[in-house]
Amino acid sequence: MVSSTSSPPRSDSDPTAGAGQEEQDISASDLRVNEDIRVREVRLIGPDGQNLGVVSTREALQIARQAGLDLVEVAPNVEPPVCRVLDYGKFLYEKAKKEREARKAQTKIEIKEIRLRPKTSDHHRSFKIRDARRWLTEGKKVRVRIRFRGREITYPEIALEDLRAVAADLADVSSIEQAPMMEGRTMLMTLAPGKAAKAAP
Repeated sequence: MVSSTSSPPRSDSDPTAGAGQEEQDISASDLRVNEDIRVREVRLIGPDGQNLGVVSTREALQIARQAGLDLVEVAPNVEPPVCRVLDYGKFLYEKAKKEREARKAQTKIEIKEIRLRPKTSDHHRSFKIRDARRWLTEGKKVRVRIRFRGREITYPEIALEDLRAVAADLADVSSIEQAPMMEGRTMLMTLAPGKAAKAAP
């Protein structure tokens, strides 16, 4: 059981009526515990998950103390707010554990890049496309960059045709995430692993 710390009183400016409200996704620092819960009455969920209905906050605190647990306000923006009887320390541990697991589940997708020139030979381009295909099947994104030299930049349609050809060659393993666009003296396109690509504009 944790000791309480002073917190500002809860605002009832946006209450929502109704029973059986789900716990709200609020940060641990915003949770009100035990004597920090300043409202008159609460909807109480007991230590075994049973709905004990609306009771006075004093009675809810007594029930929590008798169970050797804490009273935690888990849904403050409903009327009356929902409180649970639980082990607050364990609750914080489980909450932090779930957040860590969620962050680990967010895999970072690596971006590879192939570089071409306008009207690159088919032989040279086939090697680049082979590498791109391998990366895409490994779940990586591929940025295709065509670099212009001298007056080549005055003929961007040539590079656009090349990018369209690359997208078509890889359409069975990728989709166009970023359509062809100019960036300085280069034109680039980004492919993501997935279903058949949309036609490049």
